[in-house]
Amino acid sequence: MSRIHQKGGEPSQRMLRVAELIRHSMADLLARHEVTDPVLETHVVTVPKVQMSPDLKLATVFVMPLGGKDAEPVIEALDRHKKFLRGEVCRKVNLKFAPEIRFKVDTAFDNSAKIDALLNSDKVRQDLAPTPKA
Repeated sequence: MSRIHQKGGEPSQRMLRVAELIRHSMADLLARHEVTDPVLETHVVTVPKVQMSPDLKLATVFVMPLGGKDAEPVIEALDRHKKFLRGEVCRKVNLKFAPEIRFKVDTAFDNSAKIDALLNSDKVRQDLAPTPKA
């Protein structure tokens, strides 16, 4: 078992710990509106997840504006301030090297809503209903 990856390609404890530290600091920066941008000032942005590359040089920050609207303009605004955010995150987390930051829209909520809708559909309910005994 290597230091970077465990069995099955799962992230190491170090990757998970650094990702969570970055998630907290990024969420804090966005909650305090420390980035001066008209798009970000008018949106509440959540940071549900951060994924680190095995070498800890790339952090993929998944974000979602409250209500799920205007996701693309929010990503563009975050990309415009990527350098500032990278420096602030590195300073707050106290990392030896600042990871490159990439922003992506978090689609997990949409996926879970689709699954819920599927499970609540009449067709699925019919299949899950107990069959009457003869």
